[in-house]
Amino acid sequence: MNQHLQNILDILQQIESISDDQKALINKSLKDADKELVILAFKLDRTEKVKRTTAILLEETIEELEQKRKAIEETNTALTKSLNELKAAQAQLIQSEKMASLGELTAGIAHEIQNPLNFVNNFSEVNVELIAELKEELEAGNLEDIKAIADDIAINEEKILQHGKRADAIVKGMLQHSRSSNGQKELTDINVLCDEYLRLAFHGIRAKDNSFNADFKTEFDASLPEINIVPQDIGRVLLNLINNAFYAVAEKQRNLSDLDSNYEPTVIFSTKSLGESIEVSVKDNANGIPEEIKNKIFQPFFTTKPTGEGTGLGLSLAYDIVKAHGGEIKIETKENEGTTFIIQLPI
Repeated sequence: MNQHLQNILDILQQIESISDDQKALINKSLKDADKELVILAFKLDRTEKVKRTTAILLEETIEELEQKRKAIEETNTALTKSLNELKAAQAQLIQSEKMASLGELTAGIAHEIQNPLNFVNNFSEVNVELIAELKEELEAGNLEDIKAIADDIAINEEKILQHGKRADAIVKGMLQHSRSSNGQKELTDINVLCDEYLRLAFHGIRAKDNSFNADFKTEFDASLPEINIVPQDIGRVLLNLINNAFYAVAEKQRNLSDLDSNYEPTVIFSTKSLGESIEVSVKDNANGIPEEIKNKIFQPFFTTKPTGEGTGLGLSLAYDIVKAHGGEIKIETKENEGTTFIIQLPI
């Protein structure tokens, strides 16, 4: 029993005025109090041990958390570095894709610009001869002949000016495509844009592969209003879709046997109004896209072309550009029948 309780019990036993029953009751109460003190002392001891154990665990946890914090900081630093490297690589790849498409245009542009230059050169040569003839008639004093020659020179000069402007427009278009887009939208005749990129793409492919031959048709809606777009960006989208269509029909033609010689590779380029938006579609009659890869074609770096013939970024960039214009790009395809890419842009 607790010493203090035992002392109290001894004193009570010596007091004669307290009856034996009262002494027994007090004795029982003191023993109960002693038991409670023993239990309380045990609990206090256990609590102290738990507190010491908790303090040790807390210290270890704090140390572990500090190590994890440092590890997370190091990981974040590494991730930030990797992200910056990926952004730089992405920018470089996008620029490579743009330069690749520019390279494909070069041959087409050369073909397009050669025609007006030929006219300019031819009419200039004719005018040199006419001027020499004009001088002779001046010396002879033949006014009627002089007027006729002067009229011919004036007509030729108009043609030189007309074809010079055509060459100038082609060069400006090339420069527009080669420089980075500043994101500035402008009202654009989508039919003119489609027609220009279709011809440039076709002549570009012909320049690289003179055996290539495909029929292309245009079905442009003449009632389309001008739409507010970044023409360089939408031009890149159109160029990619047209090149893919020509590539697909050329591949099908190359892989056909003589028994299938009736195949006529065809690409149909069309536009139409949908009320609040306009639709541009590029349709080919090639092999179509297998169902298992249909959902992958807009993923970056995915390509079905052989190594070295495609970056896998063309359709991914096209998707991003159309989305940035608030539009949609969709695909309809049937195996062995062909594929149609559909672009919808808001008016």
